[in-house]
Amino acid sequence: MRFMLNWLFTSIAIAIATFLVPGIQPFGFAETWVCFVGLFLNIVDSFVKPFLTVISLPLTIITLGIFQLVVNSFMLELASYLSVNLLGVGISIASFGSAFMGSILVSITRSILDSIAED
Repeated sequence: MRFMLNWLFTSIAIAIATFLVPGIQPFGFAETWVCFVGLFLNIVDSFVKPFLTVISLPLTIITLGIFQLVVNSFMLELASYLSVNLLGVGISIASFGSAFMGSILVSITRSILDSIAED
């Protein structure tokens, strides 16, 4: 059940980021792109992100945690790449700056939605 809730919150956060960040555009069918990117972002966050977090731990410590935003940006880029190339629907990210702003917005939105769901 928690996975489904995370998937829903991630999909909502990605939809908000798509409409607010200029370099992120939907790609594919309008009804399905949000769900698949949310699914792939949850999968990537579950399997790839812990590995990258451990590898980048020294740099994260040196930057006092700010480098974790870069790792989140790469996770959003990877989820976008996987959803577009495997399923043909997803989001198109124009630059790393767009991915960086999108990952910040997705993180903030997910935090807000998680805190609302806990109450």
